[in-house]
Amino acid sequence: MSRLLELGFRRADLDLLADGDVPGRVVLSSRGLCRVATDSGESLAALTGTLRASGEAPAAGDLVALDRGGTVVTRLLPRRGVLARRAAGGSGGVQVVAANVDVVFVVAALGAPLNARRLERALTLAWNANAEPVLVLTKSDLCGDVDAALDEAVAVAPGTPVRAVAATDDAGAARAALVPHLGAGRTGVLLGPSGVGKSTLVNALLGEERQAVNDVRASDGKGRHTTTERELFVLPGGAGLLLDTPGVRELGLVATEESLERAFADVEELAVSCRFRDCRHEAEPGCAVRTAVEDGALDGARVASRARLAREIERSDALRQHPASYVERRRWRSFMRRR
Repeated sequence: MSRLLELGFRRADLDLLADGDVPGRVVLSSRGLCRVATDSGESLAALTGTLRASGEAPAAGDLVALDRGGTVVTRLLPRRGVLARRAAGGSGGVQVVAANVDVVFVVAALGAPLNARRLERALTLAWNANAEPVLVLTKSDLCGDVDAALDEAVAVAPGTPVRAVAATDDAGAARAALVPHLGAGRTGVLLGPSGVGKSTLVNALLGEERQAVNDVRASDGKGRHTTTERELFVLPGGAGLLLDTPGVRELGLVATEESLERAFADVEELAVSCRFRDCRHEAEPGCAVRTAVEDGALDGARVASRARLAREIERSDALRQHPASYVERRRWRSFMRRR
């Protein structure tokens, strides 16, 4: 039982199991096979035909029921804390990045200027997963002014914990910064582009070289894809679990309006004082948000970013609900612009 609780099971999850079910957690999922951690260790497991036909493939972090032999995944247990993004290709589909997540470590490197717009997008995804976001700034040893970088990060992520680490130089400091956000049975996922040091953080928290790392390109500070699969690691000493993910260039937004509001809590706090409840912060009279921008108390680029993300969420919802008609409208508008 204690092993299952360390793997992230809760007693409510165990109550969902039937007689003969073997509880497990997906460590890695690829091409119809899963590596699953159970009370007795890790092993490979296939999927039942029914599960394969359903199109609901297990994701890293999923809690599953296996057959008595522990070699076949028979069903997925209900997910909580799902970190997801819009699938590539414009289909409107959703790609599950990690399941049953408690903490999202949004990772950015201080060796290059912070991309505020990307961070806002990642934080929105984290809030949408009903997880605790933590902004992790790696490679602090390469930054000439860490304090200024921290101030910039705090402005992008108001109310979110911000941690600066240099994992290659001091693994103990990296553990001290991240482990307090985890704990026995709690799962964190690393989210960020290639080259920011996610795999280095995994190695630091594991206390051993489990993940391969590569240098970034000197020309632009960008990295190559070192991690190619989403993989879950159990941290030593009951410190929790950590899920490493491949770097992604684009974070297609899958989110609710509520998660967007939480990511832009400073804007929402000002919006309460706007004259109109449905104020769009554009040309309406009595707009407290626009006044704050004019007074220099709020970054106008941040307000514009929130508006863009809100439109993207609206388009994404429309595409998922009516994919054929939405694609046809876009095709027709493109045709008319060319005339």
